[in-house]
Amino acid sequence: MATSSSSKTSCFQCEDSISDSFKHGWRLRSGDVARLCNRCGSVYEDGRFCETFHSNDDGWRDCESCGKLVHCGCVVSYNAYLLLDFGGVICMDCSKRNFITARNRCLSLESQAGTANLSIDFGKKIHVEPCNLPWVNNTELQQISRKPRSIITPLFEKMLTASDVDHKLARLVIPKKYAEQAYFPVVTAPQGGPVEFQDTDGKEWVFKFRYWPCSSSRTYVLEGLRDYMSAMKGQVGDMVKFYRIEPEGTLVIGLKKVSVGPSS
Repeated sequence: MATSSSSKTSCFQCEDSISDSFKHGWRLRSGDVARLCNRCGSVYEDGRFCETFHSNDDGWRDCESCGKLVHCGCVVSYNAYLLLDFGGVICMDCSKRNFITARNRCLSLESQAGTANLSIDFGKKIHVEPCNLPWVNNTELQQISRKPRSIITPLFEKMLTASDVDHKLARLVIPKKYAEQAYFPVVTAPQGGPVEFQDTDGKEWVFKFRYWPCSSSRTYVLEGLRDYMSAMKGQVGDMVKFYRIEPEGTLVIGLKKVSVGPSS
């Protein structure tokens, strides 16, 4: 880590101004970098800063994977954890380890599997819980239904998170309770397979529906949404809605803009 010599600089943590050299710490809101004396800087470089100086502060959470304590909400630990889509946090070490394990497992399964990993039963009756129904008006239903005697079944809706609209990830996490209620095809292997969707304007899209094994559970995702999110200009807070057109069983995806941009 870079050092800087200054007899007039004091340590950001202990305010020591005697040290002849200072180490760079974290980025401050002003854009400057916190200057730390050798002792405090060494603790920061070892990853023990919050553990050493903030042990009595609020904001400590357990990593959902290994149980390690993480100091959330602290600028020093900003890059030490990730927020999980369904609540809780996971430390970066566990996040990287889980990603590598899941990816290696998927690559291994993909090399062995030569058959389709999705099964679709359009004859199965869908039971939609009233609390899960997306808010929809007649105009939206008329826009989706372009064929006479078609029946539109609203399935569910989800508010977009930061990870959902990240173009680098290009994927949408589907809550497990929706993914396993016959809304989508049944996934028989982690790598999943392609699923055809129609947007509310009638344009056809093909996404990949799969799941990530997470110990004894699963995390379901739709992958390959970069072009769709770019076309719809999806932002955090917008609502993505899913419908099904009967009797053909066409899956429909729609986006309702509810986010408010910055005032001019």
